[in-house]
Amino acid sequence: MSNARYYIEIKNTKIPVIVRNYSNKNSIKIFFSGDILNISKPKWYSTQKLINKYGNDILNEYNKIISPQSDYIMHWVNDEKLLYKGKAFTVIRKEENSNKVFVNIDEGKSIIDIKIPKKLDDENVIKESIVRCIKNIFKNNTYVIIQEKLDYWTKEMNLEYTNFKINDTKSKYGSCIPKQKKLFFSLRLIMLPDEIIDSIVVHELAHIVYPNHSKDFYDLVKKYIPNYDKSDKWLKDNSYLLKL
Repeated sequence: MSNARYYIEIKNTKIPVIVRNYSNKNSIKIFFSGDILNISKPKWYSTQKLINKYGNDILNEYNKIISPQSDYIMHWVNDEKLLYKGKAFTVIRKEENSNKVFVNIDEGKSIIDIKIPKKLDDENVIKESIVRCIKNIFKNNTYVIIQEKLDYWTKEMNLEYTNFKINDTKSKYGSCIPKQKKLFFSLRLIMLPDEIIDSIVVHELAHIVYPNHSKDFYDLVKKYIPNYDKSDKWLKDNSYLLKL
C-alpha cells in the first residue's frame, strides 16, 4: 500500500485528499474525514478516472462540510467552540505581525487563543497550520493525562503494560495489543470529561486480560467503572463534538 496527500481540483474548488493505493485490492472506498477526502483504491485505477466519475458527488459533500453551518469540522473563527477537558472553550482569533501561526490554550479563561500572520491569506493553509498546532498540544497534554491514569489504574487493577502511544485517530479512542501489552490512545481524549477518559483507559487495560468483548471482559471493566454503560453512551451520543 502507498499513500499520497495533495489537492484535487473540481470545478475550481481545491479539495485536500489522501489517496491510498493497494496492489491487492479491487474495491474503491471514498469518504471524508473532517474536510479531507480519503480515497482507497486499486493501484491500477487512476485517481482522475475516479474524480471524473464521482466528482459532482464529492464536490457537493465537500461544500456541505466546509459550510459555516456545518458541524463536521472546526472552522477556526471567532466565538466558535472547541471541546477541551470536557468543557467548551471559545476560539479567539487575531492577526499579528509574525512569521507563523501561534495557538495557545488558556485554561483559566477557557479560550483557544489563535494568532495569524497578517501576510498569510490562504485560508486552507491557515486552517492546516492551526490544526497542526492544536494536534501537537493535544498529543502532549493527552500523553501527560494518560500516563497519570495508567499509573493509577494499573495499581488498582494489578496489571502491567509495556508501553503506550498517543496517535491521531477519530474512529478509535483507544486500542490494545494484548500479547505485547501495548496500548494506544487517541490525542482527542484530551477533549473528553475526566471520567470518560477513565472508562477508556480501564477498557483498554482490561483487554490485556480478555482480548475480546466477552461478558467476562465487561464484568472486569464494570468492577472498576460501575457506570461504564453511561460513559459508553456519552461517547456514542457526543462523538460528533470531537472535531478538529
